[in-house]
Amino acid sequence: MTDYRGYQHLLVEKTDGVALLTMNRPEVYNATNGRLHYELGRIWLDIGEDPEVRVAVITGAGQAFSAGGDLDMIERFLGDPAAIASTMKEASDIVYNILNLEKPVVSAINGIAVGAGLAVALMADISIASENARFTDGHIRLGVGAGDHAVIIWPLLCGMARAKRYLLTADFLDAKEAERIGLVSMVVPHDQLMATAMEFARKLAAGPQPAIRWTKRALNQWLRLLGPAFDYSLATEMLGFFGPDVREGLQALREKRPPNFPTAQP
Repeated sequence: MTDYRGYQHLLVEKTDGVALLTMNRPEVYNATNGRLHYELGRIWLDIGEDPEVRVAVITGAGQAFSAGGDLDMIERFLGDPAAIASTMKEASDIVYNILNLEKPVVSAINGIAVGAGLAVALMADISIASENARFTDGHIRLGVGAGDHAVIIWPLLCGMARAKRYLLTADFLDAKEAERIGLVSMVVPHDQLMATAMEFARKLAAGPQPAIRWTKRALNQWLRLLGPAFDYSLATEMLGFFGPDVREGLQALREKRPPNFPTAQP
């Protein structure tokens, strides 16, 4: 039996072949600190090895799915090559470990989804959003390139034109618009979110497991084709953490004001 007791910010509940994973930092809208960032990459390996789990559902505690990277964590690793390299590996693990997990993943997006949280939400095989959900990649607002997950999945989900429109601006989308452009699988009323997600999960858990897993693996060959582009985007994102813009981006986010990026000045 797989032991999940070492996870600090992910709650794991198993019922009838379905593992419900809950990001559990509701006091900060499930922002990803260093530990949660690591856990979001690691959990899929344990789910893959757990014979009691056939499907995983992931959601957030409280009002948010995940509000993105913890600003204190980001500020601590600025200009630190070792810390940035570690963060880069974890960001890569989040994407590739979901992609390589043969078991289906369902995301129940109960509120705002940004950064690493958004990566999990959209890399899931079936993404179900509450009407209350809002989305932004957010990297441009911080002053770094769109890494994490965006380059590998957005163009396939919503097309290159729309991907560029939202990734180059970091504008927000509401749930209705995300569904319209194909960014999420479906949108449901907030009070029906978890019931709908668990219904899908139970259906998948009761289905022919080899056939479902082979189908997921075959479909994910499209994502594997974009692996080099994703790796490049992740590397360029990390380069941004050595530049001047990210410090202004961080300060602007803390002060809840528009940023005044140094590289945009005459």
